[in-house]
Formats: sequence, structure tokens, C-alpha cells
Amino acid sequence: METVKLSQIVMKWFPDLMPSLKNNELNSLIVLRDGLGILEQDDAMEIIQYSICEHQNSTPLQ
Repeated sequence: METVKLSQIVMKWFPDLMPSLKNNELNSLIVLRDGLGILEQDDAMEIIQYSICEHQNSTPLQ
């Protein structure tokens, strides 16, 4: 198991998304069962999408 920040995943697979994500999203801690070294691109995108959704759900509506 390996704990990484979402920013590490984004930088490895989709660096062009960095400006689109908020700091709190990029600083999210993600636990990878098999580590960053064998993370596949499709799985990385799923993790990024899930993290964005989680942060949107925790943001209060005004």
C-alpha cells in the first residue's frame, strides 16, 4: 500500500489537468493498494474523477 497526493497521480498521467484542479483536490490523500508504480491510466482517471466529485459534494451550496 502506498499513500500519495492526488497531485502526484495527475502529474504522472494528466499534467495538463493541473491548472483545472483546486488546491484542496490536489492535496487529497489517495491510498493505492498496489502503489503508484503500477497504476494504469484508466484507473488514474477514475481516481481523479471520484476525488473531484467528493470535493464537490462536501462544498456547501450558497
